[in-house]
Amino acid sequence: MNLELIKELRKRTNAGIVDCKKALVEANNDIEKAVEILRERGIAKAVKKAGRPTEQGIIASYIHPGAQLGVLVELNCETDFVARTDEFKVLGNEIALQIAATDPDYIARTDVPKDVLEKEREIYRKQFEGQKKPKNVIEKIVEGKIESFYKEHCLLEMPYIRDEKKTVQELIKEYISKFGENISVRRFARFKVGEE
Repeated sequence: MNLELIKELRKRTNAGIVDCKKALVEANNDIEKAVEILRERGIAKAVKKAGRPTEQGIIASYIHPGAQLGVLVELNCETDFVARTDEFKVLGNEIALQIAATDPDYIARTDVPKDVLEKEREIYRKQFEGQKKPKNVIEKIVEGKIESFYKEHCLLEMPYIRDEKKTVQELIKEYISKFGENISVRRFARFKVGEE
């Protein structure tokens, strides 16, 4: 077993030595594949933690150069120990920056009011009026457009601005895996000079 590979994998993933060894064996010493294996396992662990209460945390902020745009976001975790770490603060800053850049309307898809979704569905259905497509095909297309709506309007569903291969939710899950605690975005406010 190559110790340098294990060290590199630990550095990149924060996983334990045993987990790194297993992942490297499974990936035939392909470090990129091993990173992917560990990320998948970490995200699986993160899903188990997702139901736990988050009552500690921080208020993170971002002010865009020129002071015309600013964001405040409440990021919660389970313990004040984690809340005080620099890494948790970095995550808070990254999420504040994401909000500044993408201007989401909601945190999660569950926050979107039913009437807003129904109105969107109505608009999408009207786009197919007069076309001779079967109703079930139209409904599949409409639901696909609703999925796109979530990615454009819900913070957790959006592609992460620094790595568009993952969503903001996946970024948070990586930190859940790293800290061994649930993490949640409770609320945010985005301010832009001249906007209501």
